[in-house]
Amino acid sequence: MSFPLLTATAALPAIGAIATAAVPAAKRTAAKWLALMFSLATLALAITVLVRFDPDGDRYQLTESHSWIADFGVRYELGVDGIAVALIALTALLIPFIVLAGWHDADPLETGSRRWRPTQGFFALILAVEAMVIISFEATDVFLFYIFFEAMLIPMYFLIGGFGDRAHKDGEEKAATQRSYAAVKFLLYNLAGGLIMLAAVIGLYVVAGNFSLTEIAQARANGELEMATSTERWLFLGFFFAFAVKAPLWPLHTWLPNAMQESTAPVAVLITAVVDKVGTFAMLRFCLQLFPEASKWATPVILVLAVISIIYGALLAVGQRDIKRLIAYASISHFGFIVMGIFAMTSQGQSGATLYMVNHGISTAVLMLIAGFLISRRGSRLIADFGGVQKVAPVLAGTFLIGGLATLSLPGLAPFVSEFLVLVGTFTRYPVIGIIATFGIVLAALYTLVLYQRTMTGPVKPEVAAMPDLRVREIAVVAPLVVLLVFLGVYPKPVTDVVNPAVKQTLSDVQKKDPQPEVEAAK
Repeated sequence: MSFPLLTATAALPAIGAIATAAVPAAKRTAAKWLALMFSLATLALAITVLVRFDPDGDRYQLTESHSWIADFGVRYELGVDGIAVALIALTALLIPFIVLAGWHDADPLETGSRRWRPTQGFFALILAVEAMVIISFEATDVFLFYIFFEAMLIPMYFLIGGFGDRAHKDGEEKAATQRSYAAVKFLLYNLAGGLIMLAAVIGLYVVAGNFSLTEIAQARANGELEMATSTERWLFLGFFFAFAVKAPLWPLHTWLPNAMQESTAPVAVLITAVVDKVGTFAMLRFCLQLFPEASKWATPVILVLAVISIIYGALLAVGQRDIKRLIAYASISHFGFIVMGIFAMTSQGQSGATLYMVNHGISTAVLMLIAGFLISRRGSRLIADFGGVQKVAPVLAGTFLIGGLATLSLPGLAPFVSEFLVLVGTFTRYPVIGIIATFGIVLAALYTLVLYQRTMTGPVKPEVAAMPDLRVREIAVVAPLVVLLVFLGVYPKPVTDVVNPAVKQTLSDVQKKDPQPEVEAAK
């Protein structure tokens, strides 16, 4: 029997979560180092998955299958394609940086009557989320996927509500109220999507007789499983609604700005760079593969929603006064690009969307973590409370600028390649949608450069005059991510080589081919 590599990759952070939570309360530093060691070990396993995966091999590799709930046809089935491998690598890469960045975020308060939850709990919850996200990327049994798709809400709820941002000027009691509101809103939105998806999962079982993604997709492709048009559309809508909430796609996005605003910066990165990717990934894996005809039927409406997300998110980002809310609305705009690329139904669009998931995770991590370091120094999230930071903390300002330029997809940085592919892939089939979406780029330049100008340039405000520059730990957090932004911006081939075969198979599922160019290239 071969070594269950996929199970080990998901189980290791889960074991780490239990071990970290079990560390005695007085051993806070030991708990931090233990969490970091488990996150690095998980990264090593994720790299092993990446190395062992053959892009030119079978669609799903490193598969595992065991009977679980036999009476209901539920199996413990795991397998990864190129898209899943890329996102597992992203998740495992970001968690150690999230742990390092949040090194002091759960330390006890020095003043005030309330105390933070134990440090051990903070890092244990992060590892628990990592375990659930990784197995969600690996699951090829629909019911198994659903369980962890929903279960990850529990640790996220406690991370948002129990370990919120300390940069509040309204008093501790009001801050706690706002954190609770954000956590409950996050939970209710995602639970509502999950309950609708559960009904669709049950409906799929009634129609197909099992929960195996590979078996159902193969039966559909061979004509052995027929679904009535109305049935397929209702099931598709049930799945898509849950994924659109998680993504988040307009108009189901309103939980994200509150959640990111009230979270610590590392938890905000965990939300938008890791957890939310499960939603867009699932659109590719489940919506398109299980319901190809319904996916094509819904494409025009989804593309309109995606374009609204792009423009709406960017416009609201321009008008924000809170740094974290600005980054949250920018992420809503970026997720619009990802969804647009997925449903453009072209190889360029879907390859760009998958690459965008990876690149957005890295660029958002850089920008949000630097913003977190900035906010912790000043004790405020308001843009107006900063000014002239680049004169007193040039390294901090420089890395913040790189993160911002990546956010606006500057050529030479990783997000540019993915955004360009999405726009090209969309324009070849839906030119009007592609043209409208390009206005999101202009708005991204506006909100990014205005943010930098107002916080980093101009006269030095007295409150930031003594602001220290990045410390060694903080440089260790952002420097590797900045290097990766530049590397993938210049040479994205390592990622595209992994994801492109899976993209071609996804297009084959929906029986779509790239549009032929209207003018033939000169020979």
